[in-house]
Amino acid sequence: MSTRRKFIRNSMVAGAAFSAGIPSFVSASNRKRPSVRPAARVRKFRSKAVEETIKEIESFLGSDNELAWLFSNCFPNTLDTTVTFSEKEGRPDTFVITGDIHAMWLRDSSAQVWPYVPLAPRDPQLKALIAGVINRQVKCIHIDPYANAFNDGPGQSEWMNDLTDMKPELHERKWEIDSLCYPVRLAHGYWKATGDTSVFDASWSSAMRLIIKTFREQQRKDNPGPYKFQRVTGWQTDTVAGAGYGNPINPVGLIVSIFRPSDDATIWPFLIPSNYFAVSALRKMGEIAADVTRDEALLADATALAGEVNDALAKYARAVHPVHGEIIPYETDGYFNYNFMDDANVPSLLSMPYLGTIDRSDPLYLRTRKFVLSKSNPYYFSGISGHGVGSPHTGLDRIWPIAIIMKALTASNNYDIITSLRMLKNTHAATGFMHESFMKDDSSKFTRKWFAWANTLFGELVLHTYRTQPELLKEV
Repeated sequence: MSTRRKFIRNSMVAGAAFSAGIPSFVSASNRKRPSVRPAARVRKFRSKAVEETIKEIESFLGSDNELAWLFSNCFPNTLDTTVTFSEKEGRPDTFVITGDIHAMWLRDSSAQVWPYVPLAPRDPQLKALIAGVINRQVKCIHIDPYANAFNDGPGQSEWMNDLTDMKPELHERKWEIDSLCYPVRLAHGYWKATGDTSVFDASWSSAMRLIIKTFREQQRKDNPGPYKFQRVTGWQTDTVAGAGYGNPINPVGLIVSIFRPSDDATIWPFLIPSNYFAVSALRKMGEIAADVTRDEALLADATALAGEVNDALAKYARAVHPVHGEIIPYETDGYFNYNFMDDANVPSLLSMPYLGTIDRSDPLYLRTRKFVLSKSNPYYFSGISGHGVGSPHTGLDRIWPIAIIMKALTASNNYDIITSLRMLKNTHAATGFMHESFMKDDSSKFTRKWFAWANTLFGELVLHTYRTQPELLKEV
């Protein structure tokens, strides 16, 4: 088993070899292409609603249209390749790997199935599969609320020697706020789409209490809490300063996130987009407690913590940038030190309206967005193949398709949507799939040829555009 970073090194070579001699800007839109999906007999799961949606897009754009071809490959990729669905103890159970790493991230698994949620009401099997993801995530949270990635039962991990409280069920134990936010968002979205409340049993409520307990521990008001992490590694961002507790913080009510959604260590431990996400998740948790489980205690706890973190964000999560004025920084420590950057991984500053944590028309967000999509952001790259936000995780000059997708999904104008879709269409390096990142001057050099989150998210963008402004797809 390899790490995400090892895949970066290995797939850069593979990616270049796969598409050698094919310029990134070449688009053969009028040529019929064979599907690059796995053969039907080896697909992991089939959804009638997803297949019907693919046919609908192909009918609208034409089956020989490159964008339709990309959609038909990418949108079902999570179902085709990453899910294991069964019943355990009379309830649906779904294990979802991230792609080229055989482990289930709470974040990735939530994001991978999220685009299918609107289709669940008309596909009972798909509905059961998503319910199974929620049920499995609840089990994972009970195993360890501080872990980011899990094995399918007890097994071996190359990270068992990490200096943290590892368990056989864990693939990796990096504390990331968003790992506990995404399952709440998925459960809430599933409930709103389907009306099904069967996932909200006693185990679910217990997991929610664990989430609140963990968040409160990581406010670190009285002590550093039970979590620490160190790793013997040559990658600075794979281990943690301060004897495993991170750099010092002023306990102002924000929640510490030792790692970013990239699985890279934070510099200042209050990761601001993730704290915004926590407020949103806690409010959704409270809504379920009020309307479904009738749990007044959980409602009160979730509401109180959401209010506390939100108040702290208003005081400590704004800073004046010398070029862009008052914006939202990426990280802080509560001592008014700030990290002015953004990372492609979601939650990011760019993605905040997508997650429902801020309105896309909010002047504070618009100023922040302008900063993120400019050279003021040290991880914004522009080159021959494209322009967009990258990540320290993949190094300099590598642009993330996920960030390009987020730019489109949070756009307030058609130009950003059309240009983003064109860039995605022209940078898949003739593979028919999205990737983790590509070099700004040569999209044939990419990382992770099998990254289901990016694939399914691309499908979500195309489908969202089709549902809201279908005419734009004809301009791509």
